[in-house]
Amino acid sequence: MTRFLLLMNYDPGNVDTPMLEWDEADIKAHMQFLSDHLERLRHSGELVQAQALTWPQHAKVVRAASVSAPVLTDGPYAESKEVLAGYTMVDVESEERALEIAAEQSAAPGPGGIPIEQPIEVRRVMETDADVFE
Repeated sequence: MTRFLLLMNYDPGNVDTPMLEWDEADIKAHMQFLSDHLERLRHSGELVQAQALTWPQHAKVVRAASVSAPVLTDGPYAESKEVLAGYTMVDVESEERALEIAAEQSAAPGPGGIPIEQPIEVRRVMETDADVFE
């Protein structure tokens, strides 16, 4: 088994309207789809963890300072589509299965039930020092 992290950014996929402006029924349908998807992964034993993250304005960036206390700033200030919204960690037999799970998540419904096709970044979790060189 190999662990993969599926990273979801605030990129809305093919939807122009931010989720907070969707009809309540569309938001509920979207969240139910994701909840059902995670439950299937939990039942299959593939789900390790899944978390949504707070809005980017609550984030802080810390940078070590060689002479004084660490520097703390608000942020990040990347384009919103580059800001991490949440993640799912899965433990699966193959990269192909991780990609299949990511595609299922990307098909979450948006306004009118149309799949939003949100991009999901799939990254293998390093398990050994040898992974650094692959």
